[in-house]
Amino acid sequence: MMKINLNSPAKINLYLRVLNQNADGYHDIETSFQYIDLYDYMSFEKADDGICIKSNKSFLEKENNTIYQSAKLLFNKSDQKSGVNIKIEKNIPIGAGLGGGSSNAASTIIALNKLWDIDMNKSELFEIGKTIGADVPFFLYGNNAKAKGIGDQLELNDSIKENVLLIDPGINNSSGEMFNLLDLWRKTNKGVSNHAQNSFWDIFLNQNKNIEEFYLTISHNYDLKLSGSGSCMFITYDKEKELEEILKKIPTNWRFFYCKPLQYSPICYIK
Repeated sequence: MMKINLNSPAKINLYLRVLNQNADGYHDIETSFQYIDLYDYMSFEKADDGICIKSNKSFLEKENNTIYQSAKLLFNKSDQKSGVNIKIEKNIPIGAGLGGGSSNAASTIIALNKLWDIDMNKSELFEIGKTIGADVPFFLYGNNAKAKGIGDQLELNDSIKENVLLIDPGINNSSGEMFNLLDLWRKTNKGVSNHAQNSFWDIFLNQNKNIEEFYLTISHNYDLKLSGSGSCMFITYDKEKELEEILKKIPTNWRFFYCKPLQYSPICYIK
């Protein structure tokens, strides 16, 4: 095989509870991951040597990103030592709690394991994925899942049936910074929160007053949820008519996406 094309999907967190920080510095969590049909489009083509990335986002063409890091780890595992040309059209909002970088890493690991004939098994791929990011094992798993630990203890979960309205306020959140802010907030507020759906709601609203205004305006009519550490929010719905009021209230400089839930990730079809 000389070339692999792959849709790299986003995820949402139906709920996210951040627990205690463990000895490794990571926080244990409880969450429910759901794939949605918002994709980055990736292709992997064998080359004579080297790792070359071309993208509509220039930062992905450098070495400090999950795609290059994953490719380099797989390259070091390959006996063949051929290179790869990677192309990625980035559509998933960045720093938005949708797992785009982790999804890209998982797609790279799965694709290059096949393209370079490395033949690592799933547990070996998981170990590599964990070194890239806490969400990467979920994207390697390929199925919707409930998760514990740092997100790497996965249990198969059925897909939701409802459609998803994804609301993107265009804020690039650093997950590491949000975890640090959450720790500080909990010390000050003794861990008391009014938001059961996602542990990051309090600090996210405190940091962004325009989002707090939006939340307060629509929360009495809609069950607005936060994905990951933010910044994307979402509601689930059955019929578009249910969205009439919320669409009027989304600020004009924000984006929104109509998404459908996925039963499986596209990486399941790479054998």
